[in-house]
Amino acid sequence: MPPLPIETRLREELADLANQGLARRRRLLESPCAPRAVVEGREMLAFASNDYLGLAAHPELAQALADGALTWGAGSGASHLVSGHLGPHDLLEQRLAAFTGFARALTFSTGYLANLAVTPTLAPGRDDAIFADKLNHASLIDAAQLSRARHHRYPHNEMAALERLLAASDARSKVIVTDAVFSMDGDLAPLTELFALAERFDAWLVVDDAHGFGVLGPHGEGSLAHCGIPAHPRVILMGTLGKAAGVGGAFVAGSELAMDYLLQKARSYIFTTAQPPAVAAALVKSVELIAAGDARRAHLQALIRQLQEGLAGLPWQLLPSQTAIQPLIVGDNEAALTLSRALWERDLWVAAIRPPTVPAGTARLRISLSAAHSPADVGSLVEALKALA
Repeated sequence: MPPLPIETRLREELADLANQGLARRRRLLESPCAPRAVVEGREMLAFASNDYLGLAAHPELAQALADGALTWGAGSGASHLVSGHLGPHDLLEQRLAAFTGFARALTFSTGYLANLAVTPTLAPGRDDAIFADKLNHASLIDAAQLSRARHHRYPHNEMAALERLLAASDARSKVIVTDAVFSMDGDLAPLTELFALAERFDAWLVVDDAHGFGVLGPHGEGSLAHCGIPAHPRVILMGTLGKAAGVGGAFVAGSELAMDYLLQKARSYIFTTAQPPAVAAALVKSVELIAAGDARRAHLQALIRQLQEGLAGLPWQLLPSQTAIQPLIVGDNEAALTLSRALWERDLWVAAIRPPTVPAGTARLRISLSAAHSPADVGSLVEALKALA
């Protein structure tokens, strides 16, 4: 039987991706998430996860998850608004609100769903406007595209450009949307200036703190606390719970009014089955560990300094970042893949990131550090990159 034309098109597109060095593949992890990992039968030293505090395999979280399942069962059975809002969900929302300083929080199964809930709900119509950083995460871009609002993108962290866009807007509702820590560059948004612009132009400020929550701020409260931004009624905070928190899911926090509005109107909240209650039970324990994790965060900062000092002077550019995300810019797609493969042959797992995740010509190694790494681990990576340089 001859191939179907629609199949031919898919094959051609996949071949084109491979020819450009843009094809992706999954690695099979055969051990728990940790710096020392068994990947497809090989023992590797991994710098590829977002487990920034080393909590993903923490025994207290595993025990809380198991106890939660034995007490509350495996699934929630329904969306939060039907019959799926169980005790652990409610307790987790209370703990997250108290920890971040906001009046109320809502939990979601993923950060993607959380972002899809916020922006289209706050800016639903053509009379509204969204102002988004050009380097925002894909979920924030998709959320803006789901809205019928006018979508303005400003150059990365360029406050003067954003100010001009806001000043020229006659939108009914204005929503400024930004990552707090940008996932591929590791740099921080100028949150203080963004908040000032939101105040001046009566706009919402929506902050995705996926990579700052648990890592930055006093006791890991996140990027807003790190920058001294108050839990203001015009601020909406999104945080993921599968990175530094070590489990899974996400939350959105804000004023009582804003959270009630999302509960009533946000489609990806209303029409999604609630996460398993055991996951929420584990996350209650995770918030406790984050709050008590100052030593973990201090160790992580020491590892960041060690890496930056060790890679100084190499032919690749290490972007300035005070976070666990340490991007090493290689440039060419194939060169980034080649460097990643060379590290792999030395039993070091570092992901190569290419377009469309990052702009063309900026393919990179995304070195991801964890508080579970040791100085010797970072030293091994530094020595390997020096040898390859």
